[in-house]
Amino acid sequence: MGKIGRNEQCLCGSGRKYKHCCLLKEQAGVVPTTPEQQFKISLNREIAQIQQTAAEKRLKIRELGVFVLFSTAEGDAWLLEISESDALQLADKGEPVDVVIDENPETIEINWTHTFAIRDKILELTAYADKVVTPQPGYPTKEIHAAIARIKKKFSAEMLNRVHVSGEDQGADQA
Repeated sequence: MGKIGRNEQCLCGSGRKYKHCCLLKEQAGVVPTTPEQQFKISLNREIAQIQQTAAEKRLKIRELGVFVLFSTAEGDAWLLEISESDALQLADKGEPVDVVIDENPETIEINWTHTFAIRDKILELTAYADKVVTPQPGYPTKEIHAAIARIKKKFSAEMLNRVHVSGEDQGADQA
């Protein structure tokens, strides 16, 4: 993600221009990090929290920027990125899955393992490795669909396109 311009919409989701929002906070010393750095910290924290919720086998859905994180009562947890429909498993039957997230000052690189789609009210996951499609009938599709709709309403299509930058390898994208 490139540097945000002063007159662009602030990344915090306030709807105000950056110069009238987080830029002022940064200049006043209230925000010690850039919006991108705050987002990265939040993403790692949210991943840890959703993995814990999956270990407790509780249903939870969380929106963070262009991401939807969710856990199920069966102990599964996933990270979904809505602009490219990428997915990464975070927990399996209550056990955390090691995730590879490479952060630097400009981007978050995630080694996505799947894509997702909602078809006939069922979440379908397609593995990048072998293109196998796995339907997940017990997943909270209605809530996931509602979260995706809220995110798409909050961010313009142009902003969603700017957030996602393709990596060199399929399945290794930057968000």
